[in-house]
Amino acid sequence: MSGGVNQRVLPGFGISLGYAVIYLSLLVLIPLVACLVKAASLSPSEFQAAAWTPRAQAAYALTFSVSFIAAIINVVLGTIVAWTLVRYRFPGRRIVDALVDIPLALPTAVAGLVYASLYVPQGWLGQFFTPLGIQVAYTRLGIVLVLVFTGFPFVVRTVQPVLDDLDAEMEEASAVLGASRWQTFRRVIVPTLVSPVLTGFALAFARGLGEYGSVIFISSNKIFDTEIAPMLILVRLEEFAYAEAAAIATVLLGFSFLLLAAINYLEWRSKRYGG
Repeated sequence: MSGGVNQRVLPGFGISLGYAVIYLSLLVLIPLVACLVKAASLSPSEFQAAAWTPRAQAAYALTFSVSFIAAIINVVLGTIVAWTLVRYRFPGRRIVDALVDIPLALPTAVAGLVYASLYVPQGWLGQFFTPLGIQVAYTRLGIVLVLVFTGFPFVVRTVQPVLDDLDAEMEEASAVLGASRWQTFRRVIVPTLVSPVLTGFALAFARGLGEYGSVIFISSNKIFDTEIAPMLILVRLEEFAYAEAAAIATVLLGFSFLLLAAINYLEWRSKRYGG
């Protein structure tokens, strides 16, 4: 503090802002604009013929549905794991906490290969599911499982810090005032967790939409069945149909932005009412 002026501990806002703008431009904005420009080279009829075929519609529906289901599962499992890691002390807790980050460090292609080998009819786990009539490998169920694996850490690491900051004395005070466990959970804990849970859901959902490496090994990429949108984009690129691939990517981006905007709006609403 000098002369009543509040000085920043780390000065250089202009330089920092410049680096941030350059970073976002080179790695985010320019590639997105390039994709849109490439797709715009098609006429409206060509764009529709490339991006809205029955095959493309099936790929969009599969991509969004499995990503949504996996994100919902991750919200439930991730919140439970985060709660367990924060509220309980048990042998091996640090090991379990470290295992949560493995999907972030493991190459996605390795995850896909491992899941495919585990759940084939002769695999370690598949041999138990196959007699029950449950086929996991090369099905939509397998895609959901591998997306749960890849998106799981996002929910845990988003919810965990909030639970760390949640004062246990608030729950004790609620109990002293006569609230039941359900009332304490609904009125004290849930309002605090809404925002981080929505953020974790959005991150897991976005990861599922863009996931490619792990899915292709367990999905079998059957047209109209297990072919995801990123795989269809790769098919068009291998055909040197770059504008058509950009058109499919543009539709996928458009739907993704709309859904993520809706999720961010719900998160903003939860923070507003929570405040």
